[in-house]
Amino acid sequence: MANHNIEEQVGIPWGIAFTVSWSGLKRRFMRSLITMAGVILAIAFLAYMLISDKIIVALVAAKDDELNDLLQKSNVDIFASSATDSMMLLLIGLSLLTCLVGIINSMLMAVTERVKEIGTLKCLGALDSFIVKTYFIESSLQGVIGTIIGIILGLSVAVGIALVNYGAYTFSYLPLNGIVISMLAALVIGSGISVFAAIGPAYFAARKQPVEAMRVEE
Repeated sequence: MANHNIEEQVGIPWGIAFTVSWSGLKRRFMRSLITMAGVILAIAFLAYMLISDKIIVALVAAKDDELNDLLQKSNVDIFASSATDSMMLLLIGLSLLTCLVGIINSMLMAVTERVKEIGTLKCLGALDSFIVKTYFIESSLQGVIGTIIGIILGLSVAVGIALVNYGAYTFSYLPLNGIVISMLAALVIGSGISVFAAIGPAYFAARKQPVEAMRVEE
């Protein structure tokens, strides 16, 4: 009787894992949208605070008398050496904390709510590396997409409120460079936290034994 050696299983390439993850996101679009809501709101708050700060600094630097009256009516201290006062720094710090907690919570839910599905995949022969890759990519995609949407939302709200308070002055002295820098900062922070937050839950879920994962109550 011939002796047949069973070939050792190999890891799934990142490209295939990405395709599987993207398909999973499309299949669960509504649930993914709910998960991303926490990321969107957190990043929108952060982007709003950063962009609003840049707009206020630019308007104060214009040194326009009529504009200064509008700024003072909005409780902006135009005589301060910098428009970024302690209260603004406190609010930005709070937005960063909100961003961190919101994204970690969203990414944790995105993975842990599907532990039973992971158990099913492992019963069918999926390797730990495949589980980690697919769920890491899927959670990271949710975070990055949510971050981009949040930045757009935060930008819209910041510019909209500035238009209501300062009218045409907003566009006259709009700090495009500062806004772009703020958006990039929010993108880096949101994406970085999302990727980091996806690592732990994905690895923890992949390490579960199939029987234990299948016992998890939904």
